[in-house]
Amino acid sequence: MKRHGILKPATFALLLAGLAVPALASATPEGRWRTVDDKTHKEKSIVEITEVNGELQGKVVKLLNRGDKPANPICDKCEGDRKGKPVIGMTILWGLKQDGDEWSGGEILDPESGETYDAKLALEDEGQKLEVRGFLGISLLGRTQTWARDAQQ
Repeated sequence: MKRHGILKPATFALLLAGLAVPALASATPEGRWRTVDDKTHKEKSIVEITEVNGELQGKVVKLLNRGDKPANPICDKCEGDRKGKPVIGMTILWGLKQDGDEWSGGEILDPESGETYDAKLALEDEGQKLEVRGFLGISLLGRTQTWARDAQQ
């Protein structure tokens, strides 16, 4: 007699493994993110986060909602190698290492002010949102932006 609707253990294990792959793929901040200004709540840029030598870094790939501002501004207030360089293509997030459910130990640059802050990241909403916290010294003294995963990846 043939049974219907019952999977063999091996088939069930393969099915579960196949379902887990997409979940694991979104369990990392790697990818393209739409940054949202925490003051105006408008989309500001698209940042692509990649892993390099075990650390996350993020690069501005596009600026959004520029209005009458220059399409690709120069980071005049930045220091060091970034001073006078275009914001598009600039690495603004670096040195983040995974620590449990978050990534920390790195820094984030605000290209408008030229200021650099300590940074940590945490995924939310099943990997579709990224809480980006910039702070000075301790995490309580800072601000958080929520970035949205870019659907056009």
